[in-house]
Amino acid sequence: MNPYFNALVSDYISEKEVKKSIEQRTIDSLPPNDALIEVHYSALNYKDTLSANGHRGITRNYPHTPGIDAAGVIAECSSGKFKEGDEVLVTGYDLGMNTSGGFAEYIRVPSEWVVPLPSGISPKEAMIYGTAGFTAATAILEFQENGIKPESGKVLVNGATGGVGTMAIAMLAKLGYEVTAASGKPEQTDYLKKLGAAEVIHRNEIYDETRKPLLAKRWIAALDNVGGNTLSTLLRSMSENGVVCNCGMVESTEFSVNVFPFILRAVRLIGIASADTAMQRRLEIWSKIFGEYRLGKYNFNIKEVALNDIIAEIDKMAKGKQVGRILVKIK
Repeated sequence: MNPYFNALVSDYISEKEVKKSIEQRTIDSLPPNDALIEVHYSALNYKDTLSANGHRGITRNYPHTPGIDAAGVIAECSSGKFKEGDEVLVTGYDLGMNTSGGFAEYIRVPSEWVVPLPSGISPKEAMIYGTAGFTAATAILEFQENGIKPESGKVLVNGATGGVGTMAIAMLAKLGYEVTAASGKPEQTDYLKKLGAAEVIHRNEIYDETRKPLLAKRWIAALDNVGGNTLSTLLRSMSENGVVCNCGMVESTEFSVNVFPFILRAVRLIGIASADTAMQRRLEIWSKIFGEYRLGKYNFNIKEVALNDIIAEIDKMAKGKQVGRILVKIK
């Protein structure tokens, strides 16, 4: 095995300067875990952009290699849990945060983080879903487990043009749900309808500033990755026994809401913390992704780039200019 490999390295110089470059690293520089994986594909997520650009709330120590998603083959596994050549994926846990991540030709992680790929699922397909698909699928499973069926009512997905949003729309539409997509990009209306959205609204329509304790009932379920007042508006706009799953904070980490949605409409707010999902639940969700939720046809934008081109894509995502999925071919 060649002791050298290529990786994206972010180096925090100051609050105003973070250097990003493709560099050669050594296998010995990876953390001393028991599973060495040759990475074939990764995917770009918003959290990767934060880590790559020096966000200390995501990554404490630099220089660092971001990438919270990785799929490839086992190169070595001292625990005996996997054998050389096994196709596997890793998403979440500490990968790409403070553990050297998937924007590299090799990662070394605890074998307890590793998910085996089922027969017929390639590393490329696994990363088309990645953390975005895993997060969307987690929310959909929560909807189902809380009694939300296609005939129950409309489902709202906001942040609709991002990775989680596009995955959620496509999966929900496949399962027969009537999806309303909310976005601040009206020029993407046709694209969102192609994904499976029955209706597209501007995100301003779910931003109520009246502070009314309850609003007109509009949806039976919602996937929110925005937080802030948008989340408050959604909670106040749900029908009886509605479910809101939150997985993000693009607008704000804080929101204010009264108790009436909960005590008068029995609305449930469920947090989605995909990185920390326990392995048993994680395997259940991946089984859904590769089974009931699997998308035979990808209607969302997939842009495949090489590792050498990832820096430009990170900078574009940081400016809010990405639409769909950015797939990173490592090997």
